[in-house]
Amino acid sequence: MQILANVLIGLVAALHAYFLVLEMFLWNTPTGHKAFGLKPEFAEESKSLAANQGLYNGFLVAGLVWGLVDDRFDVKVFFLVCVVVAGLYGAATVSRRILLIQALPAALALLALVISR
Repeated sequence: MQILANVLIGLVAALHAYFLVLEMFLWNTPTGHKAFGLKPEFAEESKSLAANQGLYNGFLVAGLVWGLVDDRFDVKVFFLVCVVVAGLYGAATVSRRILLIQALPAALALLALVISR
């Protein structure tokens, strides 16, 4: 179960690395427009906000990778909970799709991690 938990944590980290790239570098491109359903005018006006979001996703990635590299249960739990909370907030304020894309994978990883202990 420990291996499954770590694989799921790695997948959550990879997802957030992808979000970082989308928000920091691809926001104002056709790829970013399509991924987030943006109109080009809005994307241009909001690109600095998106880059800030991307940076925060990078911190989540760093924390999850830290937990994996040092095999720190407490670090893994903390950053997975951060992802779940962010996903719940995003689902409540932006789109319920975020529950499936962000919160569910982190919740499954957290569940596997807790069971593996």
